[in-house]
Amino acid sequence: MIQHQFDLTGDYVELNKLLKLLGLCETGGHANIEIEQGKVRYNNQIEFRKRKKLFKGDIINYKNYQITIN
Repeated sequence: MIQHQFDLTGDYVELNKLLKLLGLCETGGHANIEIEQGKVRYNNQIEFRKRKKLFKGDIINYKNYQITIN
């Protein structure tokens, strides 16, 4: 599993934007499809909300990636 650390510059980041910012999805639309299909886990639960707000301490799993929000 590939570990990523994402440092917040604001209060939160939306899930679909995170996947796009890290280059794990080519576009926001692609990120939305991956989320809708249940391919993303948020704190060990499948997440279907595209614009789920992520805060410090949250953990996202997508494919072989684990992303920790700092």
